[in-house]
Amino acid sequence: MAGTEFDPDLAADHGARPDSPEALRGAIPACDRVAYFNTGATGPSPGRVLDASAAWERYHKVDVLAESDPYEVAFAEYERLRERLAAFLDAPADAVGLAESTADGISAVAAALDWEPGDTVVRTDIEHPAGTLPFDRLARRHGVEVRVVETDDGRIDTDEFADAVAGADLACFSSLSWNYGTRLPVRELCEIAADAGAFTVVDAVQSPGQRPLSVPEWGADAVACSGHKWCLGPWGAGLLYVDPSAEADLHPAQISYRSVESPAADEYDLKPGGARFERGTASLAPHVGLREAVETMESVGLDAVENRIHRLAGRLTDRLDDERLLSPADPDSGLVVFDASDPEATVERLHGEGLVIRDLPHPEAVRASVHAFNTEAEVDRLAEALNAAE
Repeated sequence: MAGTEFDPDLAADHGARPDSPEALRGAIPACDRVAYFNTGATGPSPGRVLDASAAWERYHKVDVLAESDPYEVAFAEYERLRERLAAFLDAPADAVGLAESTADGISAVAAALDWEPGDTVVRTDIEHPAGTLPFDRLARRHGVEVRVVETDDGRIDTDEFADAVAGADLACFSSLSWNYGTRLPVRELCEIAADAGAFTVVDAVQSPGQRPLSVPEWGADAVACSGHKWCLGPWGAGLLYVDPSAEADLHPAQISYRSVESPAADEYDLKPGGARFERGTASLAPHVGLREAVETMESVGLDAVENRIHRLAGRLTDRLDDERLLSPADPDSGLVVFDASDPEATVERLHGEGLVIRDLPHPEAVRASVHAFNTEAEVDRLAEALNAAE
């Protein structure tokens, strides 16, 4: 009967979850059509992930309508999703909220703090627009100063960061740079910012799905991420972690009956953690798909995924022209960045050869995202094609 816990296996047409990187590849339909190296933008979903999202929609809009209360069922599912996805981040369920995307989470946090002219935000020069635009708006609308810490090919000098964050109100930085593939010393940066009295926001979008993760260990006040990249989940499924010690500082610019403890109360009390940013009747399908994606990645084994990514990314960098390699020769991640005189033309040419990568605006280059589902033969083809690019 509808109203019980939703079981995506009832509609799964793609067999058991994969238990190895090789099996993961076989579970991804897109891998039958192309050598895909653009997971840092959006990952190709396994069939079971697609099934789970579709199965929820049919369950909620057909079975539940006939047999139960769709709001009661949906709200129970929100709670289960929050608990399961928080566990993936190694975080308490009451610290995590279901967001639409990384950009959604960062923007919501930026808007939830009190700002006055002369307040200061610090960020790096390698942030994605998701981590720059909310603070550009604060500068325009509230007279907030934005300090930018320059990096060296994606590496940050912690002394320079400490100088910049002195007297600042907030610091925003990535756990893994999207344009160099470098891993930032997140915990150290959070400690430096905390000592300076600054609120910390981490853009973690490139981290989940590449390796095991424990978000609370970073010591950040807030962490935003999404599941559509390395986790291979659907678009529209993001997560927002808020440390319990920081939640009192955050009053969302938008609230709804999902962001408060009791909507019918005379005076509202915000929910704890990231859940205070949840809004209205958001579709559960993306997060249902993300839950299946997370369970798929855990079935493969995140240690096995991390090891294979490192080995394949290293195989690629070993075969590329050293003088044109812009990311670390010993990769920090699956992101490999390579110089090309015409990045857009290179991406288009490689796509015609069945190799999907992307171009970057800064630095002007091309980027390959190497995931565990890629093969040695694909990596070798990609290296040959990149070395041939002008």
